[in-house]
Amino acid sequence: MALLSILERLGMFEDVTADLYPYRFVITPLLIIAALVVLYLAYRRGAHTVLLRHRFASTLIGVPALILVLLVGDYLFSPLWERSHLEEASPLAVLDVAPGSSPSPASNEAPSSSAPIQPKVLQTGMFVGADEFHFGRGDAHLIQTGANNYVLRFEDFSVRNGPDLYVYLSEDQDGKTIQESLNLGKLKATDGAFNYEIPSSVDVSKIRSAVVWCRQFAVQFTHAELMAN
Repeated sequence: MALLSILERLGMFEDVTADLYPYRFVITPLLIIAALVVLYLAYRRGAHTVLLRHRFASTLIGVPALILVLLVGDYLFSPLWERSHLEEASPLAVLDVAPGSSPSPASNEAPSSSAPIQPKVLQTGMFVGADEFHFGRGDAHLIQTGANNYVLRFEDFSVRNGPDLYVYLSEDQDGKTIQESLNLGKLKATDGAFNYEIPSSVDVSKIRSAVVWCRQFAVQFTHAELMAN
């Protein structure tokens, strides 16, 4: 219950940071300056002598507190600044004819029923942010690569980073409802173009949107409504 209470409080913190996020480049240096001023005033008032006089108690309390602050701070704040980029080849890319070879002459024979299916885009959509704080942009494509093989591709994609981001498919157009059975895995990068294999158990005819979802806080960052081409 204590852990649940902490997570709920962190969820409330998420709402506060949403309002402060546009001013992060101003707030961050101000917080650093404020922290240095507090440390300086504490030093001038002799706080260091008290800590040295009670070394064991200071260490017993201070070290765990410092570790907790660093872990929580890194988890909550570092994603706001960290970016990653990934470029994966599109399933739509067709291999060129090998050098020195020539294409086969046209034939009047009917194509074989066992011929492989050429990759094609079935549905596409544009990512939009959930709000001013949780934003994203780019394109999402639902691509058929085989008889029962499908890929979700992100192109020209960019999203505000955050902790515990995952990619989901949703049966809702706005992506508000997600199911763990439609979890495609962790977000590969904040920027770029990359692919997600869709399990064969997923009925793609029911899919209406692609979603980037923060599992820790149960918050949507961005979604793309998928529509037939």
